[in-house]
Amino acid sequence: MQSALAPGGEEAGRIAFLTWILFAGAGAILLVVAGSLVMAMRGPERLRQALGGERAIRLGGIVFPVVTLAILLGCGVWLMRESLALGRPAALRIEVTGERWWWRISYPGSDGSLLADANELRIPVGREIDLVLHTADVIHSFWVPNLGGKLDMIPGRTNTLRIKADRPGIYRGQCAEYCGGAHALMALEIHAVAPDEFDAWLISTQAPRLGEGIARGQGLFQAAGCGACHGIRGTPAAGTIGPDLSRVGGRRFLAAATIPNSTENLVRFISRGQSVKPGNLMPEFRIFSDEELDAVAAYLSSLK
Repeated sequence: MQSALAPGGEEAGRIAFLTWILFAGAGAILLVVAGSLVMAMRGPERLRQALGGERAIRLGGIVFPVVTLAILLGCGVWLMRESLALGRPAALRIEVTGERWWWRISYPGSDGSLLADANELRIPVGREIDLVLHTADVIHSFWVPNLGGKLDMIPGRTNTLRIKADRPGIYRGQCAEYCGGAHALMALEIHAVAPDEFDAWLISTQAPRLGEGIARGQGLFQAAGCGACHGIRGTPAAGTIGPDLSRVGGRRFLAAATIPNSTENLVRFISRGQSVKPGNLMPEFRIFSDEELDAVAAYLSSLK
């Protein structure tokens, strides 16, 4: 479920509560305005004259909106005060860069280096996480409604969004600012897992696990020049133009949460990517035979 009304963290809970207050306020205002309109058309003559008088216009057109909006503004500032003034450091900082049309993710490694990943984010439950947001090209906007509000990614600027998941689960997010042709297919998933599980995963991901019998697919991957755009830790592939594929086989989805991850869909995206995600910047590799495509897809599926 992707909904701001189904919060999975403290920040999202405050936003959801504020949303219900705004809904209630808007409903009350609608009832007052509708009731006044009915009385102005169908009410007694004396009441109709009062509603059309100068005093009613001043009260209804100036005082009522100012008081109502001031109350709603005050509620918003009070409820979001913790979000507006965060002074304590977060438990973890993860860099997220918006690309056309995917997400570049960098985790801090144990040796101080950055571990590259893409299109799927893992965080520990119960810990505050600072997402350091950048963009490599145009304006994007990071939004996972179950965990917090959206924040724009603006060229030349670095913005920081703090999130915390209160319970394990998978939370879907997306780019919330139109960024070009494949904008609607620029999504991601956040996997909130137990802290111990996250720590173990972060250590294990520093070197991808390769399955058996994938040497041919690896050779084809390198021979076709895929490593010039994509990086895979522990191999000669060191490209940074496209998504890092070090653990692509362990993701639930491909192409920024566009299609489920499977060997068949890997074959589709490699050979006919434009039919899967129109406008994406990866060329279609039709140089491979069916057997070669299966070998490359098997190799990529083994990267976990």
